[in-house]
Amino acid sequence: MTRRAAALLLAGPPAARACPPGIAPAEFARALAEDVADLLADLPGLEPVVAAAPDRVADAEDVVWPGTPVLEVPGRPVDVLAALAKQGYDEAAVFVADAPDLPGLLVAKPFSALSTAPVAAAPASGGGLVALACRLPVPAWLPVDVDLDEPYAVERLVAAAPNRGDVVLTPPWRRLRRREDLASLDPELEGWEATRALLAG
Repeated sequence: MTRRAAALLLAGPPAARACPPGIAPAEFARALAEDVADLLADLPGLEPVVAAAPDRVADAEDVVWPGTPVLEVPGRPVDVLAALAKQGYDEAAVFVADAPDLPGLLVAKPFSALSTAPVAAAPASGGGLVALACRLPVPAWLPVDVDLDEPYAVERLVAAAPNRGDVVLTPPWRRLRRREDLASLDPELEGWEATRALLAG
């Protein structure tokens, strides 16, 4: 049976640029991360994990369900994937913490893509990635410093791949990186309860 890990990545300072007036940035970042953590915990066939940089371990413990593993790792996605390989996973994906309304179907897409390619990526609207997934162990050609926030991450992955079909791109999704991005949240979408409650005051 294939073991699949879905890892929420907490690295770098908590997102603050999208935080609306009157809400503490740390509280806002916690709500976003909690919604992503809840989503990953609810999907069948995936084992949820939170990967946190050393200075974000306390934040990680605030947002996870009891029993969810928290890995303390350097903040790069490839470091997370390598750590999950050592834990015996066959496939893994690393997800950003600022996409609270990400649909479950789009979480599953990168894993589906791994049936035909060693690496899959979910682009973020406006640049960067929502998720990076791969078969484990990590392919040697995957750039070790690729970052989910890097504007040209997709282009770097495609350029690094030995063959054209080695990277599959799944449908893009939005991230909350600027205050204007809040307007893109769809009240009709299920989920994102923590963010929804915080914004509702």
